Amino acid sequence: MLSFRKRLALAHVAVIVVVMAIAAFGSYLVFARNVHRELDAALLALAETEMGMLLAAGDGDTVIVHEAPPGPGAPSFVRLDRLVQIVDAQGRVLARSANLGEAQLPIPPVLRDRLAAGETVFETLDGFGEEPTRMVSVPVPGRPSLLAVQVAGSLDDVNRTVAMASVLFLILGGALLLALGAAGALITRRAFGAIDDVVQQAHRIGDANLGERLPHPGTRDEIGRLVDTLNDMLARIEHGMEAQRRFTADASHELRSPLSRLRTELELALRRPREPAAYVETLHSSLEEVESLTLLVEELLVLARLDAGQERDAVETVSLNVLAEEAVRRLEPLARERRLQLLLEPALPVAARVARGAASLALANLLDNALKFSPPGTEVRVSLRADAEANEAVISVSDHGSGIHGDDLPHLFERFYRGAGARSEATPGLGLGLALSQAVMHAHGGRIEASNQAGGGARFDMHLPLAR
Repeated sequence: MLSFRKRLALAHVAVIVVVMAIAAFGSYLVFARNVHRELDAALLALAETEMGMLLAAGDGDTVIVHEAPPGPGAPSFVRLDRLVQIVDAQGRVLARSANLGEAQLPIPPVLRDRLAAGETVFETLDGFGEEPTRMVSVPVPGRPSLLAVQVAGSLDDVNRTVAMASVLFLILGGALLLALGAAGALITRRAFGAIDDVVQQAHRIGDANLGERLPHPGTRDEIGRLVDTLNDMLARIEHGMEAQRRFTADASHELRSPLSRLRTELELALRRPREPAAYVETLHSSLEEVESLTLLVEELLVLARLDAGQERDAVETVSLNVLAEEAVRRLEPLARERRLQLLLEPALPVAARVARGAASLALANLLDNALKFSPPGTEVRVSLRADAEANEAVISVSDHGSGIHGDDLPHLFERFYRGAGARSEATPGLGLGLALSQAVMHAHGGRIEASNQAGGGARFDMHLPLAR
């Protein structure tokens, strides 16, 4: 099977051949028609000139063909190859030019009838004389004794001119075809050479060297934009692969720690006989580890479905006032347990276009995070507002904790990332809550932004599509 390069070259040549053939044939027809029209015009002009002289001579004068007299004068080129004949109504020749000799231009009955009707007739005579001949017959008005003036001329020069033009068209067409074909082959070779370089480099790039990029041709044409697009795609793939490696490593670490603790507790419980109360305590501790593992696995599954585009609930119009009230009511017992106040600020009705379950999960994670890092005796506030200019509904959760460290802010929504405050205070958690909330919001057209408040504490804003 022919390669794409060869098929493109053949298609290019075929298109050129078809276009040039049509153009050459059309030019040939126009040129040939114009040359024949010039001959017809010359014959007609001579016939009309002869007819004008006959009309000027009057009825009593002898009918003659007006030719230049022989002698030392300058020769006349006007009638050098023109045959002139004057005939009457019966087709008898009344006068003829000297170069016609004893021959007679044909005037059949059909032609006499057309001339009698006042029609000027052009004909091509086959077999008259040694050369192909073109003849015009012009009726003579106002002279009953005269029927027509006939003028004939050789087509040999016309045919020779047309033949030379056709040869010239073929030569120019062939040269143009060769030039365009060579130019097309050169351009195709250059374009596909750059593509071949890209293909060879793409074959060399694998999992171990995703940091390499495709060679750029150095131009901003279609191939350059294609290489830029592919390099951008490689960068995204590299970033995704790196994130997947980090995710796998972090998940393995987070799974290994509770499994190690669970195994250690079970091994210690089985090492020697113990009181029933000790076994119960070990089982309770193991149950906590299992619950932590279950939560971790469930969150990992949700993140995997989000990455695959499968975790998307149906979008609906949701009242954020009702959503916030439900979230605050669910977490009030936890707030009282930690001696915190959980307040929902009064707000005008605000609605968003979002999946209810996704928004509820993200808001619950933000509230849980705020309660976790707030010192006892402080308050956590939830507020609502509609940003008509940005066409967004915003839910804000603010606390009075230690805030977010500057180094932690860019990585806050990364999976398994735990800030310096969480690590130093040994705050429980897996480092997946904020990452999960951000992924859920992105999957449903929203986002979460984090910042520090001027008076201290952290602030998280959930931006959702506003429902009008």
